[in-house]
Amino acid sequence: MESQKPYFEAHVFCCTNRRPDGHRRGSCAAHGSEKLRDYMKARARELGFDGKVRINSAGCLDRCELGPTLVIYPDGVWYTYRSTGDVDEILQTHLVEGRRVERLMLTTEQRELRPEQQG
Repeated sequence: MESQKPYFEAHVFCCTNRRPDGHRRGSCAAHGSEKLRDYMKARARELGFDGKVRINSAGCLDRCELGPTLVIYPDGVWYTYRSTGDVDEILQTHLVEGRRVERLMLTTEQRELRPEQQG
């Protein structure tokens, strides 16, 4: 059976989860993830990623206390980002140059789901 080419070269899932104000874990939306996701989508179009890279909203990625967070597949690389500068760096370094932005990557410990963090 022949392997089929992926529909997108990369798929970026940006958490836009919103929890109630004052929730102990916070939420990515409360930290500006929706505006940053919109900026990322616009920049991806400007960089000519249409049809190659898909930028999507995601429900909770279960790391809102570290947020905003995103994950890029098929690489499975998780990032936290706080500014349009961070978005630009992720787009350029990870998606254009194929390298990782070490300073923004979530650590293995941060990616592991701990029971006290659920909910």
